[in-house]
Amino acid sequence: MNISNIIASMISDMLEEDGCTEIQRNELAQKIGCVPSQINYVISSRFTPEHGYIVESRRGGGGYIRITKADYDINSLKMHLVNCIGQSLEESVCRAHIKNMYERDIIDEKTAKIMLSALCTSAYKDVPKEYADRLRASIFKQMVLNIL
Repeated sequence: MNISNIIASMISDMLEEDGCTEIQRNELAQKIGCVPSQINYVISSRFTPEHGYIVESRRGGGGYIRITKADYDINSLKMHLVNCIGQSLEESVCRAHIKNMYERDIIDEKTAKIMLSALCTSAYKDVPKEYADRLRASIFKQMVLNIL
């Protein structure tokens, strides 16, 4: 198991108890045997709003990183997603949002597969990249508003 997976696993375990954890980056890095920047990398790539997390940090002595598993009601989730989507959206961000909705039992497997199929890059192969991401964002917004 690589170091990023170990860090992500430890943070996930900490979140299991009550959906929120506070991490002191240097302490966790020392415990794992890595540099603090590796902790930052894992948090910024795996514990994002797209993955269903809220991350807050406080710098300085006694500083911490607080990670909370977002717990939205359906209407709040809709608005959160629509706001996160913006005017342009890459496939990887769509995948993260859809995976998050599926893992939280907001959508079923069939719906997730349909959404992924409609939003994948190959579905837009004949559309120029600058338009494909805008079209993907628009379609994803409509899916969110009509499915949830």
